[in-house]
Amino acid sequence: MFYLRACASEFIGTFMLVFTLGCNTMSGQVVWGGISTGCVLMALTYALAPISGAHFNPAVTFSLGVLRRLEGGWFTVALYCAAQLAAGVAASLCCSALFLGWVELSPAPGHGWASACACEALYTCMLCFVVLNVAASEANADRQFYGVAIGLAVIAGTYGAGAISGACLNPALAIAIDLGGLRCDWCIPYTLAELAGAAAATCLFAALRPEELEGAVAEDEDLPEPGIKAKFLSELVGTYFLVLTVGLNVLTDSPAAALSIAASLACMIFALGDLSEAHFNPAVTMAVYAIQKIDVRTGLIYGIAQFSGAAVAGLTYVAICGNDFALGAAAGWSWTGVAAAETAFTFLLCFVMLSVTMSSKHRLSELYGLAIALCVVAGGFAAGGVSGGSLNPAVSFGVAVGDRGASAGQALLYAGFEFLSSVFAASAFMVTQGEFC
Repeated sequence: MFYLRACASEFIGTFMLVFTLGCNTMSGQVVWGGISTGCVLMALTYALAPISGAHFNPAVTFSLGVLRRLEGGWFTVALYCAAQLAAGVAASLCCSALFLGWVELSPAPGHGWASACACEALYTCMLCFVVLNVAASEANADRQFYGVAIGLAVIAGTYGAGAISGACLNPALAIAIDLGGLRCDWCIPYTLAELAGAAAATCLFAALRPEELEGAVAEDEDLPEPGIKAKFLSELVGTYFLVLTVGLNVLTDSPAAALSIAASLACMIFALGDLSEAHFNPAVTMAVYAIQKIDVRTGLIYGIAQFSGAAVAGLTYVAICGNDFALGAAAGWSWTGVAAAETAFTFLLCFVMLSVTMSSKHRLSELYGLAIALCVVAGGFAAGGVSGGSLNPAVSFGVAVGDRGASAGQALLYAGFEFLSSVFAASAFMVTQGEFC
């Protein structure tokens, strides 16, 4: 009976996920399609997670199977994958009948198989990594933000990779699209790339949380506090995916860049917040140091991790897209406008982060990642047309690395504004909430 319920759960969830994406694509919903797909995944994750775990994706099932987190082992993996694939094909056939046509699975014009597969691997890795950390980690076992985090990971990937690969991030979806169009060619490299991303996510999870591997800690023992290595990797990985999402959204002229970037930040905060408090921003780290919540050594290690992750991300998005972009004032604006925009909205980001994570009285236990990400949405839309809305010295540095140092001087100026605003934020926090620090 368990397998019947679980497979039915996976079938329903995968069917609605693929059907929603198909309807958005076939009806030309360019701007809000990613939000729609992320929302249906969010809702169904909460509805069906108690029954099957709400995978709806063979890559997610594969990663959980590798970690031995599924009752029944690889037999359960096979049953789940079969249900997911059957649901995907059924949904594609229904969409084809509804719209009298179907979308073609292939890289977007101007991009080859290497760029498309790289995007599929990277964002499937991000999705599976978030799932493992928010839904399979014992450290987050009692948290209810798992559905929000998983849905936000899909929103980030849809806009980050959508203009390059179509952002399937799911072998059931890739195979369903190809079979719905009576083809079977691109689904093979896409599926392989997605499974490679799932394997990479599993390796990252094991590196960050070795104590959660099977048999590493006795059942009656508490998980140990994360060490400095885990914190370093946490900051590096989180900053990497944040800066990668920034670069891909900018280079593909995404219609919802601020939402995608904020979603990438939020899902990584939910996934890694218990390890390093998920700064992913040297200005935030500076603000936390200014209120004496971390020491100099930890702050320097965080900064090295953040700048390293940003540099690798800058090289990655340039390699995928084949071109770059530079920092600077938008047309019609001077450096005075840049200074005002970057200072104001980095202040907002740092102040909110301190308020929702560092105050003993006002600290949020569940929604802190969402509160911080909303600052990026606000700053991205409000400052994007003035300064680009970097709000993060690591983002500025990653952009400078990506354009081979062409905007290194601008990056230093941006970082100066951003670090200065972090000091303002720390001062404001101490004035308003210092007694709870």
